[in-house]
Amino acid sequence: MVVETRELSKKFGDRAVVDQVDLDIPSGVCFGVLGPNGAGKTTTLRMIYGVTQPTSGTIHVFGMDITKNLRAVRSRLGVTLQQNVLIEALSPKENLQVFGRYHLLREPELSRRADQLIDFLELRSHAEVPVRQLSGGFQRRLSIALSLINAPELLILDEPTTGLDPAVRLALWSRVRELREAGTTVLITTHYMDEAQRLCDEVAIIAAGKVIGSGSPAELIASRLAPEAVELDCTPSEEARLFDGLGPERRLRVGRRLMLYVQDAAGLIARIRRQDEGDRRPVIVRPTNLEDVFLSLTGTRLETNP
Repeated sequence: MVVETRELSKKFGDRAVVDQVDLDIPSGVCFGVLGPNGAGKTTTLRMIYGVTQPTSGTIHVFGMDITKNLRAVRSRLGVTLQQNVLIEALSPKENLQVFGRYHLLREPELSRRADQLIDFLELRSHAEVPVRQLSGGFQRRLSIALSLINAPELLILDEPTTGLDPAVRLALWSRVRELREAGTTVLITTHYMDEAQRLCDEVAIIAAGKVIGSGSPAELIASRLAPEAVELDCTPSEEARLFDGLGPERRLRVGRRLMLYVQDAAGLIARIRRQDEGDRRPVIVRPTNLEDVFLSLTGTRLETNP
């Protein structure tokens, strides 16, 4: 395992932010730690890369105890934080050269890696522009490039696409896939469920500091809910009228929005139409997804991409 945690906990005062978390992250996968804001995702990552000390439990990265081999572990890591850490007066190329020297890279290898990453993250058109003049999307690409300058075996991305427009998000997803295919292990936190479903081989869902579900996205969906989701707006009284006597299909409600998870969506829609007595209530039918699983486990709706 590239990362292994056992009974990992972190308390601030009497509050357990991370509570008895066990993770097993094999080599060469994209592993997602999922949950809403405040779930304990970032604190878990900070303990894994050695910035935050655990209250209890153990962490092994590359088979080494992080508390005893911090320098050796960090030399093989790349980390992209939630907030960009850039030297705004310098260009992307100059930032890469500075960060490369932190990792004791020397010429000509330093320039070679910087040029490769500028092309890999599609920064060539702005390679000589001061960072303060770059858009948020270009700054985010540069932040990821900096975390790759030492050719890490484990890349840690803490909510890397939050706040980015859909086009930039898709571009970064593509780069993450390429890194994984090249053998880099990727550990990512996100509260975007579609991001996790597209990128991650395995996920751990965390709520209130605890792991409440884990496995591949497909396994979680198949084991927790029926394959089709039917969405419609209705009040609780309308729900009772429409679905009185309905079988054991799983239902979830968020405000007026009702979601039903069924094997046969066509049969359910026919029932709705009969009960509605000609009222063409808007109904959405879609495949069950990872956000549905999270909602079924926690009752908490996550953010969705624009």
